Amino acid sequence: MTSRASIADIDAAVSGSTAPRLFLELTDADPSTPALHSMKGDDDWNAWTLGEMRSMVARAAVGLTEAGVKPGQRILLMMRNRPDFHWYDVAAQFIRATPVSIYNSSSPEEIQYLAEHAEAEVAIVEDAGFLERLLKVRGDLPALRRIFVIEPPEGNLPEGVEPAEALLGPDEADLGALAAATHPDDIATLIYTSGTTGPPKGVMISQYNVVYTVELLRQCIDWDDFRGKRAVSYLPMAHIAERMMSHYQAMILGYSVYCCPDPNQLTAYLGKVHPQIMFGVPRVYEKVYAGVNAALAADAERKQKFDEAIAAALEIKAAERDGTITQEQRDTWEFLDAVAFSNVRALVGIDAVEIAVTGAAPIPATILEWFNAIGVPLSEIYGMSESSGPMTWSPHANKPGSVGQAVPGCEVEIAEDGEVICRGGNVFQGYYKEPEKTAETLVDGWLHSGDIGVMDDEGYVRIVDRKKELIITSGGKNISPANLEGALKMIPIIGQAAAIGDNRKFCSAILVLDPEAALVWAKNHGKESLSLPELAVDPDVIAEVQAGVDEINQQFAQVEQIKKFVLLGEEWMPDSDVLTPTSKLKRRGVLARYGDEIESMYAGLD
Repeated sequence: MTSRASIADIDAAVSGSTAPRLFLELTDADPSTPALHSMKGDDDWNAWTLGEMRSMVARAAVGLTEAGVKPGQRILLMMRNRPDFHWYDVAAQFIRATPVSIYNSSSPEEIQYLAEHAEAEVAIVEDAGFLERLLKVRGDLPALRRIFVIEPPEGNLPEGVEPAEALLGPDEADLGALAAATHPDDIATLIYTSGTTGPPKGVMISQYNVVYTVELLRQCIDWDDFRGKRAVSYLPMAHIAERMMSHYQAMILGYSVYCCPDPNQLTAYLGKVHPQIMFGVPRVYEKVYAGVNAALAADAERKQKFDEAIAAALEIKAAERDGTITQEQRDTWEFLDAVAFSNVRALVGIDAVEIAVTGAAPIPATILEWFNAIGVPLSEIYGMSESSGPMTWSPHANKPGSVGQAVPGCEVEIAEDGEVICRGGNVFQGYYKEPEKTAETLVDGWLHSGDIGVMDDEGYVRIVDRKKELIITSGGKNISPANLEGALKMIPIIGQAAAIGDNRKFCSAILVLDPEAALVWAKNHGKESLSLPELAVDPDVIAEVQAGVDEINQQFAQVEQIKKFVLLGEEWMPDSDVLTPTSKLKRRGVLARYGDEIESMYAGLD
């Protein structure tokens, strides 16, 4: 790709298109390409080709229509990552309905709010567990007419609840006729924001947004052929990153998607699938980085040699990015790869990765550079639900520490107050039923991200922090907690970090031991009998962490340095009160859960 496409270029490329129309073009061209997979036993797969997926979509389209679903109506989808999601969601698009995914961890009250706000009339849930939560609030959802269950419980079902197999009769819809009736203005989905600053808002993503964004991503990736490229789907489909990665791109470009129903199983799936394109939140890559280094630490000599190889590779990759790499450096890296790096990639299951992406939260540049050094082409993407996913990304011209340049067909600028703003066909249609909030976010066609950023003279953007999350100390100093947290997570035995200091006299931190790395450290230091909570109060462990904090503090100004910390021996799980489903920090949740621990660090100072 020699030059970046403009908004007009992308608009012309997708004019009049919809995802259903492009799906038919894909399945007409290559119906035999593997499209969807689910695990069968330990080492085998259930598989559907594009042609077989098309048939399932056609059957589901008939079933949904017979269930009374009409154009413009919302359909709730609540299920783990499984092939069924794809054909039900695509079928809903074909009949011009709007599928809405709900996070699987949602409480009955959260389900009620989203179902009521979306005015959903039909719901498809996975099993008895999801059904039970929905039935608890069904009495408060008069618009919800019918519920379908993919794996229904034994016995009689309540009135209005049916097995989902009723949606998959033998008759197939005329998808060509249905696709012809779809329109770029149709709402392809509502993405509900995480609600960290209030009730969740329904981000309206149109068919135009979908095809526009897939086209700009296609140009970013710049492969000759996307069909059959392996990808693992493991993040919630309620998140724009997973929807755009393994659903919309797959139905238009033809990825071969392996459905992983539990994110905790990702490591096992990587080892079996060996994906060629991979999206991972920073925590995925941080755990690989920590695990490899913890394993190497058991053999001091081996660890030293590997670290020396990494140091040499970092210098070589920096020269490669700068365009100054020599043939001698290329030969050196090939040698290092043969004797060390290729083994690591194969062990983790990322040896076939051609495009590796991280996003949804900041990643320390050190970790990104480490992956580049061992031959994983990892780059950072930036965006939000309201930009249909991407806003900046430069996968083939990576600059660690930045989130890349503006993607094709998207103009990105830094406003006078430092806020990152953008415009383009990827910008959403507004918040469902909330014109005032839409007007606050969309100003004169520009999407206001809520993030503070800087842009260098080459157009690379670096995100400083969320506008509303900057720490303002009692002395009036603005501090980026994300920068501190990213550095603190580089302490080898630390898995999570939350910087504290808003309206306080100094900065402190809640630090969480990394379960895998901490236990390896314990074994290497004769403390293998200690549990994680016991390690968190062990003087030697605390001293190890303090040494790491002292070293990190040297990178920051005096007012930004961590003066105290509380060390925790537990694991923060995604989709909890402290982490979002993509492992982004929920600051209010951290403050609420650890209020006493935080106050203890400031006791006697007020």
